[in-house]
Amino acid sequence: MAENIYDFTVTTMMGLPKSMADYKGKVLLIVNTASKCGFTPQYAGLQELYEKYHDRGLEILGFPCNQFMGQEPGDNAEIQNFCQVNYGVTFPMFSKIDVNGSDAHPLYEYLKKAAPGALGMKAVKWNFTKFLVDAQGNVLKRFEPNVEPAAMAPDIEALLA
Repeated sequence: MAENIYDFTVTTMMGLPKSMADYKGKVLLIVNTASKCGFTPQYAGLQELYEKYHDRGLEILGFPCNQFMGQEPGDNAEIQNFCQVNYGVTFPMFSKIDVNGSDAHPLYEYLKKAAPGALGMKAVKWNFTKFLVDAQGNVLKRFEPNVEPAAMAPDIEALLA
């Protein structure tokens, strides 16, 4: 059983393993994404946050997910291209995963347990649910899909050096 967020390994868009320990000392915003969702324009706001705070220690990690009405049907190459062409995304995007159910990625099982949603609900409700993690790897907060990226700036700034 993982003891902290740094115990997990995720898969890059290129299919390579990436240890979450590589992000030690960084503030993380972990987001499940989709290319064909009403919240997809949030990619632009996430990119703005990344550009504004990356030099101060923010990393945004995007995890495409097709579990919500099939709104992320593409393969990794299509997703990567969509994000770059349409929203200029330069923050790290990872291989498509499940965030709920029996095949949910272990990282997401950990995030959901550490920061349950409204009424203690563990499941991720929809695309663009965001988890804020401090530089020590503590999962501090869950932001629901309707929370615009700019609205998270005060929480992010409070954690940056």
